[in-house]
Amino acid sequence: MIPRKEDRVQSGRPYTLKELVFYFLRLGYLGFGGPIALVGYMNRDLVERRRWITEDDYKEGLALAQLAPGPLAAQLGIYIGYVDYKILGATLAGIAFVLPSFVMVVLLGWAYKIYGGLSWMQAVFYGVGASVIGIIAHSAYKLTRKTIGADKLLWAIYLATAIVTVVTETEYILSFLLAGIVYWLTKAPPRFLKSPRLSSFFIMPFSSFLWGDPPATNETFLKIALFFTKAGAMVFGSGLAIVPFLYGGVVKEYGWMEARQFVDAVAVAMITPGPVVITVGFIGFLAAGFSGATVAALATFLPCYLFTIIPAPYFKKYGRRPGLNAFVTGVTSAATGAIAGAVVVLARRSIIDWPTALFAAASLLVLFKSKKISEPLIILIAAVLGLLVYPHMFH
Repeated sequence: MIPRKEDRVQSGRPYTLKELVFYFLRLGYLGFGGPIALVGYMNRDLVERRRWITEDDYKEGLALAQLAPGPLAAQLGIYIGYVDYKILGATLAGIAFVLPSFVMVVLLGWAYKIYGGLSWMQAVFYGVGASVIGIIAHSAYKLTRKTIGADKLLWAIYLATAIVTVVTETEYILSFLLAGIVYWLTKAPPRFLKSPRLSSFFIMPFSSFLWGDPPATNETFLKIALFFTKAGAMVFGSGLAIVPFLYGGVVKEYGWMEARQFVDAVAVAMITPGPVVITVGFIGFLAAGFSGATVAALATFLPCYLFTIIPAPYFKKYGRRPGLNAFVTGVTSAATGAIAGAVVVLARRSIIDWPTALFAAASLLVLFKSKKISEPLIILIAAVLGLLVYPHMFH
């Protein structure tokens, strides 16, 4: 049952489940910029402005989202829903966050099939892709300032993870685990390291899934379900990390679309709000219509949902213990460093000439100087400018 407004004082919760669901619906259709920007919006809106979620709860959710496989922003949203409203809150928050962008990509997939492609996509993405760099750079700056503070060890972890991300263009789960262990052993070492006596301590178990090849069958839906479940269960980090995995399956292995169509699918995900990984809905639609889009989306997000709600009670129960708290702090600093490094990685692909550099710089400057101009408005202006400038730069 959804709590009434007057129940807030009695429950001690500053918001109702209905308000949280509407927030994630709004974020789902207005949240541009990909996973890095989306986790920044959640911190700004739910921790800083509305104070619905504590900083500790946010950090625990971000750490769990980095450690578990699946799309970063969706997992953090699911965890935030779990904080006060448990499984019902996690479920509704996750659905509300993903649904708007799913509807958008399905509609774009329908238009794509009818008109035989998206010829305007390159022009729009030319402006939007560069502007998004400014948005995510601003989000990364705010996360860094809030998360790292003046702790020299956290800065060392942050910089090391950022450099590794920039150089390798990959987020490594082991680097997050190692950062958590180093900070834990430094700041809150277990008793057995201080004395010869062993004492019990908590270790959060993590499991990995190994899937075999899909059964030899002509049923496309079964292949879609198995492949996208595998994608959701085995890919760590941001939604962009799933792109190489998807390419190998949908283009090379199954031939559900051509390479050019796959590039269009990724572009659709980048210019629509919500999680980038929702590109699976576009791919599923081209492969098998609306039912294929639905199966692909459900299969991709189910693993990340389970990997969030199953360990969530342990994070809530043990998160205040000094050892686990230090571990989560170390993981969070590494995650923030990876996010900062990802800004550089994405910028290499989106900033290709002086107009795109100008779009990115202008977006960043506007966000620093004005609190009245929203990200969706910046995205809209960038899209229009892209349509105007692109033909003159490349034709």
